Amino acid sequence: MQDMENRKNNKTSTLTCRRCGKCCLSALVPAAEEDMERWRREQKREILRAVELSRAVWAGDVVISSETGEILSTCPFLKYEGKCYACTIYDDRPKTCRQFKPGSSELCSQFERPD
Repeated sequence: MQDMENRKNNKTSTLTCRRCGKCCLSALVPAAEEDMERWRREQKREILRAVELSRAVWAGDVVISSETGEILSTCPFLKYEGKCYACTIYDDRPKTCRQFKPGSSELCSQFERPD
């Protein structure tokens, strides 16, 4: 089991993001408190406003608006640029997004199920 996990980690560490947007279109990640604190400290008012307006909270295995109960799926900071997607807050993105590795999850178009 450990050997299979090591192979998976080696493979995902060499993959380059294709900017297909699949991960950002299929799951909205609510910002962690440490992200909110960083954005407050850095005075990222537009990011804070967008995050606060979504009222995103975890509800089991989905993210919903605490205000409307609507399932939230698309990141509000995702932008389509002709042939690929881009993060409009890439340098300021949440920790979860910073740590995401291409191919590491079924959310990624490069994900391969282990044999």
